[in-house]
Amino acid sequence: MSASQSSFNPQELGSTPAHRPLPPGIMRVADCEYVNDGHPRHRLDLYLPEKVTQPLPVILWVHGGGWITGDKAGGPAIQFATKGYAVAAMNYRYSQHATFPAQIHDGKAAVRWLRANADSYSLDANHIAAWGASAGGHLVAMLGLTAGHEALEGDLGNGEQSSAVQAVVDWFGPTDFLTLGPRETRTQFLGGDAIENPEKANAASPMRFISNQAPPFYIAHGDEDPLVAYSQSSTFAEALEKAGVETTFVTIVGGKHGGSKFSRADQIARLEAFFNKHLKSSRLE
Repeated sequence: MSASQSSFNPQELGSTPAHRPLPPGIMRVADCEYVNDGHPRHRLDLYLPEKVTQPLPVILWVHGGGWITGDKAGGPAIQFATKGYAVAAMNYRYSQHATFPAQIHDGKAAVRWLRANADSYSLDANHIAAWGASAGGHLVAMLGLTAGHEALEGDLGNGEQSSAVQAVVDWFGPTDFLTLGPRETRTQFLGGDAIENPEKANAASPMRFISNQAPPFYIAHGDEDPLVAYSQSSTFAEALEKAGVETTFVTIVGGKHGGSKFSRADQIARLEAFFNKHLKSSRLE
């Protein structure tokens, strides 16, 4: 079966987490099908202010979960719907449904759907950021670095639209599968062991796609992460900077693989400043 094919057992999907109460003045447009193929993972939720006076820049949230679990419900991005942004939270196919590059194809299809439906939801199609954690961090890094790479674009709808994003927030995502070390979920995602399949490992590694055409990156990683080595982000950030990419690298001191340290008020304030600079201020230039 090719990576782009969808084969799934509904029992594999597990239960969908309950949605948290919405912030005052925010509405949810749930389960928008960004690919019309009937796959239950090809859906996203939109979080929008109830009153919109102009098109809103968009933050696309991509959940983690080792490419085998996780859901669009919840997530830290929703709070930005109260700060002058539209927030989209997407699901994507797990690797038990389809292996790499299916998940990249899904992310790009979601971005294209947002652009194709921008007028319907008052979205600013020219200012879209992608934010993800862990496996989601990996996927948004790939979104930021591979716009226009034919093998990674896929053919999942709205092909007339661009899949490029204007900014990336990568929380502790894997960036180099050849140095990441063995782990069952990574092997399943790639469809084989990275060392035994170096071409596929390289094709899935954001590190291999760095160029000076990349959008600005904000990277955060805990220096005590037991699952994805801190060096995956520190080396990645160094390579981005060397290529001339505007890069913010934040070390979460004492941080593990996620957790409350990433969502402290000071960290969210830094993120808001990053989004404002690259999604709002640039509209006035």
